[in-house]
Amino acid sequence: MKHLLYASFVLLSYACGGPSDKSATTSDTQATAADTSGPKRNEGGAAQSPSTPKGKAADAAGVIARKPVPILCYHQIRDWKPTDSKMAKDYIMPIADFKDELKALHDSGYHTILPDQLYDYLVYGSPLPSKPVMLTYDDTDEDQFTVARPEMDKYGYKGVFFIMTVSIGKNHYMSKEQIRQLSDEGHVIGSHTWDHKNVKKYEAADYVTQIDKPTKLLQEITGKKMDYFAYPFGLWRPEAIPHLKEAGFKAAFQLYAPNDPKDPLFTIRRIIVAGGMSGKRMLEVMSKIFK
Repeated sequence: MKHLLYASFVLLSYACGGPSDKSATTSDTQATAADTSGPKRNEGGAAQSPSTPKGKAADAAGVIARKPVPILCYHQIRDWKPTDSKMAKDYIMPIADFKDELKALHDSGYHTILPDQLYDYLVYGSPLPSKPVMLTYDDTDEDQFTVARPEMDKYGYKGVFFIMTVSIGKNHYMSKEQIRQLSDEGHVIGSHTWDHKNVKKYEAADYVTQIDKPTKLLQEITGKKMDYFAYPFGLWRPEAIPHLKEAGFKAAFQLYAPNDPKDPLFTIRRIIVAGGMSGKRMLEVMSKIFK
């Protein structure tokens, strides 16, 4: 099973015949036309949600029928070390490559959107900017704050940070103050469980430990309700979805597989960007997967 999951998760690298060397955090071995009537955009490309009235909510089939929005997932953003394994490199994005990828998105006319915009688009058909893309970051690594945040600032981009709360304040991970700052600056904070336990293995008590308590903590840190959840390893189970809904989440994000036709809002597809991938290659692969 482990090798099968790994083979699926690194599809992003192989889709265009590129290298498979990417990287992982120790806790995460996961899968890997504009017009003037559209939503307004902040300087550099981050779109603001439209203020137009929402229409009738789409059912699951209606959500599935929407053209998919590219959603990219990053973990560590740092240069490779001699001690990094080949598999680890699948989840470690060298800094120069990350910068090249964001520049490629910007130069190609992509505008970042946030989960509320995606939700309104999927459910109500609300308009999005031309060439929308969502940037997501898993696992609370501090380099997401020190490297990714200033790089996004260059282009007016905003992202979604899915926080694993067990790591908050530990060495090489973000502090409460950094998480709060990201939220205050307009980025979105989402829940990524307490210690990254596979949702497929949850027993009754795990929902309190892994979902309820971390969500409450993140709400205390940011002063905002947690509306979005990302499954550890990108793996989900149907039995977990009712609890996520009961906990107040509007949507949840997995990895690689297409949205589930029964619960598309709680199985939204993302792809991991392979470490060592150029901006040009990333755009090619992204366009093939999200079409």
